[in-house]
Amino acid sequence: MKKSISHLWKENKSLLLFVSLMLIFRSAVADWNDVPTGSMKPTIVEGDRILINKMAYDLRLPFSQYSLITLAEPLRNDIVIFESDVADKRLVKRIIGIPGDTVALHNNQLLINQKPAQYTLIAKNRDFTLSEEYIAGSSHLIRTRLKPGHSKNHQLESFQAITIPKNYYLVMGDNRDNSADSRVIGLVPRNEIIGRSTMVVFSLNYKNYLMPRNERFFKVI
Repeated sequence: MKKSISHLWKENKSLLLFVSLMLIFRSAVADWNDVPTGSMKPTIVEGDRILINKMAYDLRLPFSQYSLITLAEPLRNDIVIFESDVADKRLVKRIIGIPGDTVALHNNQLLINQKPAQYTLIAKNRDFTLSEEYIAGSSHLIRTRLKPGHSKNHQLESFQAITIPKNYYLVMGDNRDNSADSRVIGLVPRNEIIGRSTMVVFSLNYKNYLMPRNERFFKVI
């Protein structure tokens, strides 16, 4: 038996070493994440596989959430991936409020530290609008219902001012009327955030027999 195990190890040690290193790499350095819902439309769509930079904020012990070294702190506008204890699953959202910020929302209009976010209408149809939202010196597209109060979850369109405590973050989906984010699950603890995404690696169209969306391959988000 011992000879058999020894023989197997000698025959396959290169493969086993490669698999082990790959698992460590995906656990602590970089990975990709499938996005099954439209909560981040139009930035990320169903079927996108996004790259996760797991060293964006922390050097973590492989196969754990334990941070060995803090490399940076999440910033407003970062698209983060976190393991939500409340939702009991991995989520992808955009950071809107960082520790110390005071954030409010009125009819899908953000107010951050008493300063209203700026919006530019990009397109609209009978169901929704696409707008460019400017916060923290940068911008991104958001999707909202045409008229406040017309969404299925119209209670998500407004919330009273909240000051973000230390080690917590307020996150929202870019598809504002269809996202179970901090308005539903509450603020996100810093230790749940596992990485940041800035790119779609590849994308499959769920509505068209999983055909690849070539135009979304390696798309910066």
